[in-house]
Amino acid sequence: MDKQVLVVGAGPVGLTMAAELARYGVSVRIVDKAAQRTDKSKALVVWTRTLELLDRAGCADRFVAAGQKLVAASILTGDRTIGHISLTAVLSVYPFALALPQSETERLLEEHLAGLGVAVERSVELLHFTDTGGAVSSTLRHPDGREEMLETAWLIACDGAHSTVRHALGLRFDGDTLPSDWILADVHLSGARPPASEMTAYWHEDGVLAVLPISGDRYRIIADVPHTDASRADPPRADPPRADPPRADSPRADASRADPPRVSDPTLDEVQAIVDRRGPVGLELSDSVWLSGFRINERKVANYRSGRIFVAGDAAHVHSPAGGQGMNTGMQDAINLAWKLALICSGTGNAAKLLDSYSAERSPVGAQVLATSGRLTAVGVMHNRAAQVVRNLVASFLFGLAPLQRAMAETMTEVSVGYPHSPLNGPAASGLDGPSPGDRAAPVAGQPPVGAGGTPRFALFAAPGEAVSDLLRQHPNLLEPAVRAPFSRGGVWLVRPDGYTACVAAAADIAPIANYLRDFGAAASAG
Repeated sequence: MDKQVLVVGAGPVGLTMAAELARYGVSVRIVDKAAQRTDKSKALVVWTRTLELLDRAGCADRFVAAGQKLVAASILTGDRTIGHISLTAVLSVYPFALALPQSETERLLEEHLAGLGVAVERSVELLHFTDTGGAVSSTLRHPDGREEMLETAWLIACDGAHSTVRHALGLRFDGDTLPSDWILADVHLSGARPPASEMTAYWHEDGVLAVLPISGDRYRIIADVPHTDASRADPPRADPPRADPPRADSPRADASRADPPRVSDPTLDEVQAIVDRRGPVGLELSDSVWLSGFRINERKVANYRSGRIFVAGDAAHVHSPAGGQGMNTGMQDAINLAWKLALICSGTGNAAKLLDSYSAERSPVGAQVLATSGRLTAVGVMHNRAAQVVRNLVASFLFGLAPLQRAMAETMTEVSVGYPHSPLNGPAASGLDGPSPGDRAAPVAGQPPVGAGGTPRFALFAAPGEAVSDLLRQHPNLLEPAVRAPFSRGGVWLVRPDGYTACVAAAADIAPIANYLRDFGAAASAG
């Protein structure tokens, strides 16, 4: 077999996937049919949970140094503040969001990947692939027209919203195109700029206006505009690669092929007029970097796995930009799958459970992000005047509630993401103060994050003792060699390589954790 994994697509999700696999010693190739990485800002925010997960790979500090910290989000109508959410109270070593253009995110990830000895193969297109049951055979076309046959254990599609792999597999991409038009402008601002450390949205009777800092006096403007059916149609795309043999149980309908008409790009004067009407007085736009019109797709596949082939990121789910969750959700797809494949490739993990857990964990997260971003969009674009008055009154009341503010901050920063129904969850002892199976185990300042290093290992949070030492001796390939302090007295926590809790036991009886690790290792040996 040539390599263990082929990653198709070198955006943020594919780069994250390849880097995580390479860090864990999995032989990987990553190809992209584009000649170079994007030069557009595109996805703009890296959230707290993504930074925590990147910290495991040792590269989060480079992101923080390159970006601009955002510590709050505000909603205004006119000059009246309806709601304000602070991110600084989020329990994390990164209690902020990071404004960072996608072009920079991709640059940093590609440099990180290169440091692990893997280069992106650009202008290389996947023409054809076959899942033989024991491997995936792929045909790649290189820039000079040469075709290469490649056999890998796994193929991972990170090739975006128009994923050719997803289409060739016949995976349904169900959802809707929202009946609204939008404009985006990356511009330089002067005058009454919103705070550079905050994300600001203005609710106006005409619609919503969002103003997001990028760097210095450069900001992003997003607004809905009157809907029209007279927009230009997208140009046709090239035929996708074929998946052979086609499966009889895979419907060929792919909603992503019926693209919405393209919204005309705005002029700078048109954007200025929208800002003048909806935003603060005296805000002046100049030197546009990027002007674009778009419509919002909300779509998702049901299952992120088809045999030895996986979909991740926009190939699996696309969302409204409200909340800025799409890229981060995709990068977390990659991190979730990478440690599992690494354990499988090394013969250490329970292959059946690990493979099934990827879609079982990440598909509900994608559905939740889609639902939340959809609701945010619907609330922002409400046009009925009476409904707007009620919306503003209700929002003002709710944003004044401290528990709701905390919950919204945790949702925005994605630290609330968890897997309460994961097939990897073990039993949980009752009466202990700490994370439950499926919950994120918050990183501790001054400690290496769980999952750091070149081997995906679980961590034990426990007081030292003979029973704990026995576990360390029995499972050197699954456990970190040293225990960490427990979250509270009287408990033992087993935490996965991605920082989510797997099992919780009482210190007086750690048999549930011993059984979990024994079954995990035994299944790996049997596989």
